[in-house]
Amino acid sequence: MHTVAVYVFDGMAPFELGVVVEVFGLARPELAGLLAAPWYGLKVCADRPGTPLAVVGGFSLTARHGLAELAAADTVIVTGVAGAFGDAVSPELVAALRTAHERGARIVSICSGAFALAAAGLLDGREATTHWRYAELLRQRYPAVRVNPDVLYVDHGDLLTSAGSAAGIDLCLHLVRADHGAKVANTVARRFVVSPHRDGGQAQFIEAAVKPVAEEEDGVAQSMRWALDHLASPLSVSLLARAARMSDRSYLRHFTARNGTSPMRWVITQRIAASLPLLESLDGTVEEIAAAVGFESAATYRHHFSRTMRTSPTAYRRSFGSGPA
Repeated sequence: MHTVAVYVFDGMAPFELGVVVEVFGLARPELAGLLAAPWYGLKVCADRPGTPLAVVGGFSLTARHGLAELAAADTVIVTGVAGAFGDAVSPELVAALRTAHERGARIVSICSGAFALAAAGLLDGREATTHWRYAELLRQRYPAVRVNPDVLYVDHGDLLTSAGSAAGIDLCLHLVRADHGAKVANTVARRFVVSPHRDGGQAQFIEAAVKPVAEEEDGVAQSMRWALDHLASPLSVSLLARAARMSDRSYLRHFTARNGTSPMRWVITQRIAASLPLLESLDGTVEEIAAAVGFESAATYRHHFSRTMRTSPTAYRRSFGSGPA
């Protein structure tokens, strides 16, 4: 069984801990028949096990396990740090993180937890991220760390860092996907009642889900529904405007105001999203998939895919392919 250890401390906020417990600590009867290996074993660890720890919101918790168990885990997760972002990282935690890393454990941070990894020297010379509000402080305090504030998470295999609180969900699902495959991660996400992937060019290896269109019957919504039904066909602003029963100029204005992006950029994002299940299923060549979702050539598809996903279609398939679906 793969052991996940999460670090807790006095004065912590509970959200990130709840994410870790939800993903790795719950029984998963819905995964019966899907898992090739046992589900995770979760240990909540503190500097002093058995000592009540105050939690933001007016309650307390007590961890059963100490730093020896944290150092011995297969995956170690630090969801935050005490004090002014690393000022109060205990020497014992630093030593446990170094020990875990030296013996080959996967070390993970969520939000300000990156400051603990940096304090241990694990991020020196590496790209890392944290909440955008703390990125400049992390850069100033640890100049050897290459801070990237624009991504949801950074994955080096042995070291993973994520942005603010909700990005911890993305990173935890990414860990499940890496360990058990896309189908299992998608199932966990459904129970979590979140999208298994978040769209946008910020994230490394984050998939873009085809977004549902709101039900209101205005012209822009009608054109978006029509476009989703015709992604494999040639599309243009004029065709979309015609579906919305608007002039091209009026359509551009209304579409951008509603969606915060241009019509053709939205179409490209939806086409990339539609291609992801085809890549995951390992069914069809990249050229065939490009044509199936409406790109005029495989080269165009690769260009837009790399720009949006920060990886190539082939690399994405290699990472997340789960066989015929």
